[in-house]
Amino acid sequence: ETIARAAEGVGHFEPLRHYAEVHLLLEPLKMGAGLEFASNCSEDMLDKNWQHLVLSHLEEKKHKGVLTGSQITDMRITLVAGRAHEKHTEGGDFRQAACRAVRQGLKMSKSILLEPVYEYRLELPSECVGRAMADIQRMHGSFLEPRMTGDMAVLTGKAPVACIQEYPAEVVSYTKGRGRILLTPGGYMACHNEEEVIASIGYDSERDLENPSGSVFCAHGAGFMVDFDKVWEYMHVESVIPKKNHQGKGNVETFNKRVQRTYGSPCHDEKELEAIFQRTYGDVKQKRRSFAKTVSYHGQKSQENIRHGPEKKEGTEYLLVDGYNIIFGWPGLKELAQTNMEAARNQLMDILSNYQGYKKQVLILVFDAYKVAQNFQTVLNYQNIHVVYTKEAETADQYIEKVTHQLGKKYQVTVATSDALEQLIILGQGAKRLSAKGLWEEIQAVSTEIQEKIATQKTGKGGSGLFEQLPAEMAQMVEEIRLGKQ
Repeated sequence: ETIARAAEGVGHFEPLRHYAEVHLLLEPLKMGAGLEFASNCSEDMLDKNWQHLVLSHLEEKKHKGVLTGSQITDMRITLVAGRAHEKHTEGGDFRQAACRAVRQGLKMSKSILLEPVYEYRLELPSECVGRAMADIQRMHGSFLEPRMTGDMAVLTGKAPVACIQEYPAEVVSYTKGRGRILLTPGGYMACHNEEEVIASIGYDSERDLENPSGSVFCAHGAGFMVDFDKVWEYMHVESVIPKKNHQGKGNVETFNKRVQRTYGSPCHDEKELEAIFQRTYGDVKQKRRSFAKTVSYHGQKSQENIRHGPEKKEGTEYLLVDGYNIIFGWPGLKELAQTNMEAARNQLMDILSNYQGYKKQVLILVFDAYKVAQNFQTVLNYQNIHVVYTKEAETADQYIEKVTHQLGKKYQVTVATSDALEQLIILGQGAKRLSAKGLWEEIQAVSTEIQEKIATQKTGKGGSGLFEQLPAEMAQMVEEIRLGKQ
């Protein structure tokens, strides 16, 4: 485990005839940095020998995190303040205070669960690269641009051990023995299913009696326990961070959000995206708007600002869809893709074709196409939508950015993707953004609206029926959907 933001931890140990108080500053480091210990405490406050003792106690103990009880890593722990008593302080008192300070600091910060990853080198026929890239995305891994050598390709990157450890057998199967993969330990990264792992382990940091996060104070000749979130009301040494920041407010909150994004947290909030863009490229001149509505997303109701961007421009409306991003963003298609990627693509194309038939915008579905060497860009017309397979060495993100830049000058463009970086770039191009979840909600809303209009027509309510407004081909398709034939 590690932390996402800086925090000050305090530990106080004062049963009768004992005394020690320690203040530690916990700061996150880059992945793989391990633990660093330092002292930045004045000798006027705490003697040098006591400072050395505190650091020795910190280094010798294997500190547990507060999420699952796993060891902590990738942070700097600095002694910033402390206090001893001339008569009652013993060496063991500082060990108790220091360990409690670490735990209390972890409770006050935002912890991140890490998982081991493999660095992989995958050699396979070039026609299998598309399948391999889809598999790596499914396994929550990353990859660099494939390197082509004749009819073979090399794909490198990182993926969680839990997801990729059984993959070598699949490689042999779908490449018919021509592919091979080499796995080597690659350190740690943020856990891809943190909530699931935490729930399965069931660790309760407050019931870990060997690693307490609270402190012991003394009153009326007897010691008493104080919980970690109440220590600030009893501590004897002034905090080095303003007290309001320990309550989740103040300047540290801004720092926390920035560090969370460093560790890969997606930016779904429009104001955050716009603030990042303004800090990087200057003020955004376009006026933006959003609307919110409550709909059902795979059985769960939610309210979300699903369309964001500048005011609608005159002319044709375009919707660009990042195909693989949407497939792996929708649970139903994601499960289907694990067994048959072609079936998942076809189902997505059918869903978007029905959606386009009702919305009447120009819909372009984009897929990465690394299937064969020297592959040229392919555009297919599937019913009423355009399906694009990008050329060799061009990702769907690159194609979407290029088209958005060209079309956004004259037309209203919306891009459907849940890629946080891609959303940021799209925002800079003046286009609207739509997450995978938002697109699903819009499609569900359209489906509900169609059903309501059909019901109105069947009961004879309303001025005109839905079938009177739709083309004959579309009306027949809607009727087949209603009857369950599609």
